[in-house]
Amino acid sequence: MFDFEGVKIKWLGHAGFKIKKKKVVYIDPYHIDETEEADLILITHEHYDHCSPDDIKKIIKEDTVTIGPKSAIMKLEHGNTFIIKPGDRKEFDDIIIDVIPAYNIGKKFHPKEKGGVGYIITIDGKKIYHAGDTDLIPEMEKLVVDVALLPVGGEYTMNAEEAASAANKIKPKIAVPMHYGSIIGSKEDAEEFSKLCECEVRILGKGEN
Repeated sequence: MFDFEGVKIKWLGHAGFKIKKKKVVYIDPYHIDETEEADLILITHEHYDHCSPDDIKKIIKEDTVTIGPKSAIMKLEHGNTFIIKPGDRKEFDDIIIDVIPAYNIGKKFHPKEKGGVGYIITIDGKKIYHAGDTDLIPEMEKLVVDVALLPVGGEYTMNAEEAASAANKIKPKIAVPMHYGSIIGSKEDAEEFSKLCECEVRILGKGEN
């Protein structure tokens, strides 16, 4: 975990994160050990390692809001859900969520028409971008964010070199590698990403407080 200007960001392994200030936001919880209840859960797409109903059950409470593409929300049983698509904006009290496309170019795993997404979460003016499962896509060039959480594991997403190119286009204050160390990718990918980035990189330990 690290503290970015008052906003705490914790890597939960794979593509999962917990972001916390006044409220608790989870993104793509998968194989988590967390018990702190969620105010808001963001799901990027329907694949089992991103939309895990069993993990969501560990952190959900009566008024938890979950948002995601239709294909993901259809997998969930609880009712406090919102279906979103790229280009949408949602506001939850003092948290603003902008929905960003996430897709592969030249790969079959995440076609653009499936509607997978990333998110920009704005809390107290701080913008945190979770890219979802994506390649280096043209939409990234227009993003203005403070922290970028980028997949580096390759095959299903960007590899380390591609993710570093994405970071160098986006120019966040801090980049954080993800989507490695579980199903695909290794810490070496995160370290290679760090070497190639022109911004500060934080390599987080899974579940580190």
